[in-house]
Amino acid sequence: MRHQLLSRATWTFRDASTKKWLPATVPGCVHLDLRQAGLIPDPFFGTNELELQWIEERDWEYRARFKVDAQLLGEEIVELVAEGLDTVATVTLNGKVVARTANMFTPFRWDVKKLLKPGAQNELLIRFDSAMAYLRENHNAHTYREFNDPVGNSNRIRKQQCQFGWDWGPRLVTAGVWRSIQLEAWSTNRLDNLVVKQVHDAKGGVQLDLTPELARPDADAACRWKLQLDGETVATGEGASIVVPDPQLWWPAGQGAQPLYTLTVDVVDATGTKIGRWSQRIGLRTITLDQSKDEWGEAFRFLVNGRPIFAKGANWIPAHSFVVGLSRADTERDLRSAVEANMNMIRVWGGGIYESEDFYDVCDELGLMVWQDFAFACTLYPVNEDFRELVRPEATAQIRRLRHRASLALWCGNNEVWMLNRETVTDETKVEIRSAYEKLFHELLPEVVAENDPATSYWPSSPWRRDGVHGHEAGETSGDSHYWDVWHSRKPIKSYELWKFRFVSEFGMQSYSSPATNATFCPADDTNVFGPTMENHQKNAAGNQIILDYVSRQYRFPQTQDDLIYLSQLNQARCMQMGVEHYRRLMPRCMGALYWQLNDCWPVASWSSIEFTGRWKALHYAARRFYAPALVSAHVPGDEQVTIGNYRKSTMDVAHLYTVYDAPEPTRGVMSWDLMHIDGTRLGGGTKKVVLRPGEAVKQKTLDLHKLFKKTSHDDVYVRIALEIDGQRVSEETVLLASPRFMHLPRGKVRCKVKALDAHRFQLTFTSPVLQHRFAFDLGKLDYRASDNFFELYPNESKSVVVTLKRKLTAAKLREQLTWRSLVDTY
Repeated sequence: MRHQLLSRATWTFRDASTKKWLPATVPGCVHLDLRQAGLIPDPFFGTNELELQWIEERDWEYRARFKVDAQLLGEEIVELVAEGLDTVATVTLNGKVVARTANMFTPFRWDVKKLLKPGAQNELLIRFDSAMAYLRENHNAHTYREFNDPVGNSNRIRKQQCQFGWDWGPRLVTAGVWRSIQLEAWSTNRLDNLVVKQVHDAKGGVQLDLTPELARPDADAACRWKLQLDGETVATGEGASIVVPDPQLWWPAGQGAQPLYTLTVDVVDATGTKIGRWSQRIGLRTITLDQSKDEWGEAFRFLVNGRPIFAKGANWIPAHSFVVGLSRADTERDLRSAVEANMNMIRVWGGGIYESEDFYDVCDELGLMVWQDFAFACTLYPVNEDFRELVRPEATAQIRRLRHRASLALWCGNNEVWMLNRETVTDETKVEIRSAYEKLFHELLPEVVAENDPATSYWPSSPWRRDGVHGHEAGETSGDSHYWDVWHSRKPIKSYELWKFRFVSEFGMQSYSSPATNATFCPADDTNVFGPTMENHQKNAAGNQIILDYVSRQYRFPQTQDDLIYLSQLNQARCMQMGVEHYRRLMPRCMGALYWQLNDCWPVASWSSIEFTGRWKALHYAARRFYAPALVSAHVPGDEQVTIGNYRKSTMDVAHLYTVYDAPEPTRGVMSWDLMHIDGTRLGGGTKKVVLRPGEAVKQKTLDLHKLFKKTSHDDVYVRIALEIDGQRVSEETVLLASPRFMHLPRGKVRCKVKALDAHRFQLTFTSPVLQHRFAFDLGKLDYRASDNFFELYPNESKSVVVTLKRKLTAAKLREQLTWRSLVDTY
């Protein structure tokens, strides 16, 4: 096969209502091209987003002029291959219409040999009609509620749904050639794809069965293959099966290694002529969704190579509002941060895109299992057959593209469509709606999965329970749950502990991004969190009020806005820690916790644990601790209540201490606890030798504090818990027995020693004479990564942290940027 990349051609674009052509980049999109031409401001800065809504109402044309290689034209078939057109496109080659498309997610292939001019300039013109015009003119009988589109009807088009606005993202409805476009030429036959079926036996053996998929069926086609690992050839041969010698299994992060074999297969015809080559990296593993019956109902857990895995992770949204042209580094930054926080699963959320090859490469390499939603989110979709026929080739292409991925764990039909529209779908007067829903998510999609990737499990919606049973109670016995009583319903954070869910695939709490990130989009005179710019960068209608509500329940009124930002992040981390540790303590009844959300697509106040700039929020540092393979965790079943007269009453008189362990090999450790007065006096404590077994959460100790609180206030006591393995402290936490705002936190001077390890790395050692609760340091606008932050700084104990900077710096210059605060410093 011969190729000619058309991205190397000379591309121009224009507003179709004008005559002026401007330089364009392909792959790309109209917003980026307009920005490059100096015709629009930075869409992320200030409130510029509001001034750019006119772009979605225009039609845009992209034009390429190129000559075709003579050898390419000598082939029997020459095809124009467009991997991604966004979205309503008319493709014209040398004045002849090739095709009209209306799906951003489907790759297209057209035979265009007869339209090409040898030895002369060819012109490819792609007109992108306004998505808004399409919405007004197509599927307009479908008028069901939109949840995140402020204008409405974005569900009528097969286009990235969050382009139309979401409660964490801007409305920037773009157009363009967003993935590669090229000419491909071939004769006789073409290798389209290859099916690799893994057969694992009980003794650890692995066989790979190969089935080529050809443009023209050929029963005589044969495979010649080579299997390599780490650059070394481990097997070569011919035929439809490979017995892998000494197979090395792929495991999720924290469960083992991630060996990736390179499988290269040449497919030849009966004469021995090569039809094509397929070469990909694969991991030898099995991943299944286990829903077997158990003592609590029906399991919902992932088995990897037969081993039950507690899924620890977060939800992924597109890494940028403009998904074109993102490099591997743009996604690897946050995916690597996920693994550094002990995560092993990422849920690719259905309102975004099917991610790039780079994304899945990184997941394969790092051991991040991928829960892959199909690209549907929240709202009902059109009921007609024309719409479903747009979906079928989309699903087929994406499944065939990703099915060989070691990281692929699940295909999921949609995000929250059933949950948010259950009353409509189950309304007996609207049977056609339920029928249409089921035809798409219970018939078409599982059928396409079964046809193209039978090895991967399918789940119709998230959340979902078999037979569509609704309610928190149902989530305690089967399926996956989204729990939003905390945040959207403003329930107390201890509400997490009310339910024993089987798997929790969404739950979250918002916080503000750091002052350094806010400075990247806020004009100097408009930085107030309630001002126009920050309100534009807060996409949840009640977001600021809910943040303040939860912050006020836990913390005192802050002195400055920077203190408020810090408190919002502490609150977010505290909420997610309470939820995740509760779910982990329920293991093996609960076997997954994926919080909302890992990343941002622009600088914004959101539920993310990593800011758009890559900075870790307090939550991400906390996640590294609460997702640790060996965890010590406290459950305090009591609570604080307010009685008539605003008097406080506490029942937080008991603390149950647990060990949670999900590493693959058993070990032993020592759990310790210290009852501490806030003034530094030790009031009691103890140690216990513990056995840690994979997949076990064990209540190791109950502390009865009733007698203590007859002498001492809840406001003056904390419990320090820790777990050591082989003399190394692997988990540690401070257990508070009162709301932090009521605690009499001491003030003390913090000292810091700065030691240069090299030009980019420094060791910071902090000490304090008193407890510094959730001590956090910052380096201003410097781009850095810290080994720890937002930690407990205990009295008279040094805490060393290593920071790594992007650019070289001296210790003296670093110290100039260094600031810190703990909770007591905010009021």
